[in-house]
Amino acid sequence: QVQLVESGGGLVQPGGSLRLSCAASGFTFSRSRMTWYRQAPGKERELVATITSLGNTQYADSVKGRFTISRDNGKNTVYLQMNSLKPEDTAVYYCNTRNNLVDYWGKGTLVTVSS
Repeated sequence: QVQLVESGGGLVQPGGSLRLSCAASGFTFSRSRMTWYRQAPGKERELVATITSLGNTQYADSVKGRFTISRDNGKNTVYLQMNSLKPEDTAVYYCNTRNNLVDYWGKGTLVTVSS
C-alpha cells in the first residue's frame, strides 16, 4: 500500500534552515508528482511546492526564492529545503501524492520557527 513518511521537522530560529524528507513506498515513485503541503494552527492546508515526474517544480508565492523541492528517484524520496525561515512558516508539513485518482498523505512533520 502507499506509504509516505515525513521527517526533518523541528524548532528553528527565524532566518534558519531545515530540510524535510518524505520517504515513499507502495507505488511507482519515479512516475509520480509529489507535493508538499502545510497547515498552520487555525488555518486551512495549503500547497507549498510540487514536483512532477520530470522534475518540473512550482511554488507558492509565499515561499518562492526560499524553499526548494527536489526528488531522488533512486531513494524514493522527495525533499523540501527551507531557507530564510520565518515565524509564519510554522506549520505541520505534509507529503502528498495522487495514485489512481486517490490522494495519499503522510502523518506530517512539525516545523516551528521561533526565537
